[in-house]
This record gives sequence, structure tokens and C-alpha cells, in this order.
Amino acid sequence: MHGVFDFVIKPVSERYNNSKTIDNTELILNTDLQDHNFVSRIGIVMGLPINNQTGICLGDEVIVHHNVFRRYRDIRGVEKNSRSYYKDDLYFVNEMQIYAYKHIIKWIPLSGYNFVAPIKEDKMFSIDFEKPLKGVLKYKDPALKSLEPGDVVGFRPGMEYEFIIDKQKLYRIPTNQITIKYEYQGNEEEYNPSWT
Repeated sequence: MHGVFDFVIKPVSERYNNSKTIDNTELILNTDLQDHNFVSRIGIVMGLPINNQTGICLGDEVIVHHNVFRRYRDIRGVEKNSRSYYKDDLYFVNEMQIYAYKHIIKWIPLSGYNFVAPIKEDKMFSIDFEKPLKGVLKYKDPALKSLEPGDVVGFRPGMEYEFIIDKQKLYRIPTNQITIKYEYQGNEEEYNPSWT
């Protein structure tokens, strides 16, 4: 199956990641259909567009926008699929809704996007777990020449769009929103909460 302009994908497991198994007991974390935080954001490519210039291949995993697999209620309260839904757990997704892909074992962001790991807050009396607007660059935009993975970077407020990739919490940061490269101090520790 091929899309004309769009990729055809399906979710890796389920549409929602709203349960967790602890000691052989399933714990339901969310029952709200509208909450985007529990929507699955990883899919598998089942079909390619005719003019594919991204490097994405059949069978690759992709990180997508949270509205791709989401269900919602319309103005009358009727539950509906997203506009990306095609049929039988298949979805049409354009390139603008894909942020990164995993080819074999390596995650590769698409042009314009980077993934940054938050840094653990080290101030004794801070109530925050993470340093605000600062992180370690994990996966970088291929067009970004001035930075390398492992660099400590700063970014603009409101740009932290959270993903869990390979059991690590990462923020998707657009390339034009990275504002500074910090010198490595040696005490930066990545923050990865235990629930991931």
C-alpha cells in the first residue's frame, strides 16, 4: 500500500498508553479520552508516499504528532477517530506530522527537529526536578552543523514537547528554538523519571 503524498502507518502497540503493569497487576493511569499525554506517539511505517525524500523506509518506527492516533468527541459528544484514520488501524500521516524515525537501531530526527534530555536540578532548595530551558542534545537535526549530540543547550520557553523514546524522557525542540550552547560544567546529570 502506498500513499500519494502521505505515509501509511499503524501504532506500535495500542492507540493509547494509559495503563502500566506493576507486580502482575494492571494499573489504569488515565480514563479521559481527551488527554493527549497518554496517546501513543510511535508508529510503524506500512506504506510510503510516491515521492519520499526523507530516508524513511518500510518497517521503520516513527515518532508522530499526538493527534494522529487520538480519538475525540465532536460537538454532539459522539466519539470519532482523528482525521488521519484510514481503516483497520492504519493512518495517513504527512511528513509534517513526523518528527523522527528509527532506521534499524538509530533514531534520526527529520529536518527542523532535535531531541533534548532534561538536566536534573541541582539547587538544594528548588522544588523543580529539572533545570528550566536547558538540556543535553541527544538526537540532532541533520542540518544543524554547529552542535553535536552531548552538547548542553538552552531553548526558548514553551518549546518543551515531551516524548518517551526508548524509555527516556526527551523534549522535541525545533532547531530555530535552540538559543545557546553552554560550556559543559561536569556536574550536569540527565533527568529521567522512574515512571518512564
